[in-house]
Amino acid sequence: MKKTLVTVLALAAFSAGAFANDKVIYGADDRFDLYQVTDQALLKLADSTVGLFKAGDVTINGDTAKLATRSYAQGYSLCKEEPFYDQVNGAFCSGSLVAPDVIMTAGHCVRSESACTGTKFVFGFGVKEAGVMPNSVAASEVYSCAQLIGREEVGSGADWALIKLDRPVTNHAVLKYNTADTLQNGDPLLVIGHPAGLPTKIAGGATVRNINKPGYFVANLDTYGGNSGSAVFNARTHVIEGILVRGENDYVWKGNCRVSNVCASDGCRGEDVTKLSAITATIPSRNLPELAQRVENPDYQVAGNFPAYQLLESLSGLN
Repeated sequence: MKKTLVTVLALAAFSAGAFANDKVIYGADDRFDLYQVTDQALLKLADSTVGLFKAGDVTINGDTAKLATRSYAQGYSLCKEEPFYDQVNGAFCSGSLVAPDVIMTAGHCVRSESACTGTKFVFGFGVKEAGVMPNSVAASEVYSCAQLIGREEVGSGADWALIKLDRPVTNHAVLKYNTADTLQNGDPLLVIGHPAGLPTKIAGGATVRNINKPGYFVANLDTYGGNSGSAVFNARTHVIEGILVRGENDYVWKGNCRVSNVCASDGCRGEDVTKLSAITATIPSRNLPELAQRVENPDYQVAGNFPAYQLLESLSGLN
């Protein structure tokens, strides 16, 4: 029986190199395109996520930004039954808006200031109508790197980066996030990003498998290379709990073509998600209680009652 995304997420919520570090499908494939999603709250979350593109793959002409995309099927030698076979890809990583001019992603996606300046951060790379590929977006949806605020890349630990954009984002909401280690094994999760560089996918039906890892936790998220840097949300609260960074191999050969590697929900190695507490542990914050008292906009609240934008400013030294 065909599942809707709302059904998948409801069940989850009420049950207890840039393309390196591959990921995989656990149980059923719970990835959905934007046009398949009816939950407006989820679409709003997706609206505040970005695809990371190489600067040379984005060409701005007037009010339009042309995106260089490629055949997903040909690029990965896919079998015709593979989901999204007819789609295109182009993003090499994913990210999320955590302050009006700050993107959060994986550290291995942006390894240096030069890599940052060579990256474009693109909102709106998603399929909003069946069969219509997003080969372009409005030029106003493309942002550049003004500063690599900070990053960390530990092979078996935390992996994150914060990027200050060239200008504030005014037409996408700042996402809420949780820097406290409050998740528990079995808590429901969803992830939004660009698996294998594809247009935005929302994938629920996942849970925390092992919370007791240094700087990260393990989950059974349906993610691939290209999802690196994706925001991983608490499916109950819709607050970001971590950053997708590593996982199982994506594909297996089936004759002379490839299909997604499928594991049992509790099988294979799982997908690694950087804990946001790893960021505050690496870049100590300043006077957070005082910052909390200066909150003016409740939409910027994050777990722990700290204002998100001022928190990011305090972490980055941008004040």
